[in-house]
Amino acid sequence: MQKEILEYLGADWISVRDLISGALHSDIGLLSSVNNNLLSHSGKMLRPVLTLLMARALGGKANLSSCRYAAAAELLHNATLLHDDVADASLERRGAPTVNALLGANAAVLVGDFWLAKAVEMILSSKEHQETVVTLFSKTLVDLAEGEMLQLEKASSADTRESDYFRIIGCKTASLFEVACESAAVSVGASDDYRKAAREYAHAAGLAFQIKDDILDYAGNSQLGKPLGIDLKEQKITLPLLCAMRGSPREAEIRSMIRDIHEHPEYCGVVRDFVLERGGVEMAAARLDDFIEKAERSLDVLPDSMARTFLVELVRFNAFRNV
Repeated sequence: MQKEILEYLGADWISVRDLISGALHSDIGLLSSVNNNLLSHSGKMLRPVLTLLMARALGGKANLSSCRYAAAAELLHNATLLHDDVADASLERRGAPTVNALLGANAAVLVGDFWLAKAVEMILSSKEHQETVVTLFSKTLVDLAEGEMLQLEKASSADTRESDYFRIIGCKTASLFEVACESAAVSVGASDDYRKAAREYAHAAGLAFQIKDDILDYAGNSQLGKPLGIDLKEQKITLPLLCAMRGSPREAEIRSMIRDIHEHPEYCGVVRDFVLERGGVEMAAARLDDFIEKAERSLDVLPDSMARTFLVELVRFNAFRNV
């Protein structure tokens, strides 16, 4: 499906890739080498794809501003990953060593800062709608920081509730989907109703995407691009575990294990078995289906188009993807 979408996006997709690679050019050898390595492991690049598809679904075609906002969304996303890898002491991402693992925390933070600055520069390079889009991206930066801090707070206390979980993934994942899609709406001068539809689709699709990632951490395979069970090792209580603990007399025991998991890594297997035996994965998958349906419904106000069809297919893909 990804190949079909990229062929559909055609020259717009090439423009986004060129904008990203051009923005990351540096005559500092080490920085250039790191950036090129990161680009070679760029993953699905889902956020810029969503920007371009949404621009077409709302306005019939994308424009240069759409492409710049798509590039900015990807630059910002990768900046947050570089910083997250330091906060989580992650050694692997997308099947490759992290910058944190190769060069240390200081270098990873600096490279993340570079990507973040380039995202800002990309936004400002588009003079149209500048104030509106800067506001959107600024809100996303606030959401990302608050989501990360709440996640760190809850990791040490192991008292994450469902409301905490959805706030964390809303800030850390859905917020980037939202800015990708809403900036697309702004770029093509979409109506308020269409802009609202773009925002609602993105929020639900972002939550669905993260829930699926959290399910795969318990029930995925080696193709995932990160070690399985990493959430538990980082003391993250995600939806499959929250579902499994609901109504269980072992909830207090399981939460105590999460608090002590650094001293007792063997607890990871115990907690994972608990989630699988209690049907936590299946219950989380049911919630995933709800958000997929919500994302689809939000697009009902839009006219039929190939772009809209692809937006629906992308969110549906979360139901069965294994990477």
